[in-house]
Amino acid sequence: MLTTLILDFDGVIVESIPLKTVAFRKIFSFAPPEHLDEIIEFHLENGGMSRYDKFRHIYKNILHEDLTPEQEERLADEYVGLIFDAMLTVPYVEGAEGLLRECSRVLPLYIVSATPEGEMHEIARRRDLTKYFVRIYGSPKTKAECIREILVETGAAPGGALFVGDAPNDWEAAYETGVRFVARIRPGDSNRFSGRPGVEGIVDNLHELREYLRGSVCSSRSHTP
Repeated sequence: MLTTLILDFDGVIVESIPLKTVAFRKIFSFAPPEHLDEIIEFHLENGGMSRYDKFRHIYKNILHEDLTPEQEERLADEYVGLIFDAMLTVPYVEGAEGLLRECSRVLPLYIVSATPEGEMHEIARRRDLTKYFVRIYGSPKTKAECIREILVETGAAPGGALFVGDAPNDWEAAYETGVRFVARIRPGDSNRFSGRPGVEGIVDNLHELREYLRGSVCSSRSHTP
């Protein structure tokens, strides 16, 4: 029986991955073309990683340069300047609003995002999403740390909690903590979860997630008299 639903934000609730990819390409536009392609590939493969961890990996392993704290903050400030206003209006993943309305009536819902927590709270507040969630988590805590806190807070067994994510890092957090995992893959994107144990479902959108959960708790049938 599902007792707790945990959702990633980017790529699960809102269609923000293209926006953030354009911003990443812009802030690293100084890199040689072959490095820039590798940077973007790394960014896309690690959607569940905080931007600061991405910056450090890119400088150390792709650019092979030192990254000073001042450079790191300049990159972060430029990145936020490129995305923040757009994050307030970027479209929802199809079916997201209906799923949040329904499931929040019958389940504790949580956001676990790699976005810095203060920024994630502000985006959720300004999009009027906070009413749906018991708590909204963000970096610098890892997603696995956030999930463990949720399990302690709710008293849920790992098998009673479901995490919905769109990146291999999300699967890793679910696998590490023992919670169930459903992957959201945008139409046209490759399946980066093939062969990974414990992926119990794949959905294109959140209408499909509602159908997947139908007969559990997040459906009109579950609370119709």
